[in-house]
Amino acid sequence: MRNADEATRKRILNRLKRARGQLDAVINSVEGDGKCRDVVTQLSAVSTALDRAGFAIVSSAMQHCLVDPEQTAEAEDGLTIEELEKLFLSLS
Repeated sequence: MRNADEATRKRILNRLKRARGQLDAVINSVEGDGKCRDVVTQLSAVSTALDRAGFAIVSSAMQHCLVDPEQTAEAEDGLTIEELEKLFLSLS
């Protein structure tokens, strides 16, 4: 994430914070004996938010890696395009 521009970082952070808020709602609902339908709906929202954040993180890294693979490998502890592809596929 070192190479991500400020707008990309902000978008990713917003998605992660949204997921955290939704996860807190799931936890509160389970602790408060919430209805099963509500818990599952909230859990689905958490999952979707995390998937979207993960996609944004990996796609941002892939963009930087494709533009300047050597700099990305240096800045990201040897991260290669092949490793990024595996990370991306792990999200599906």
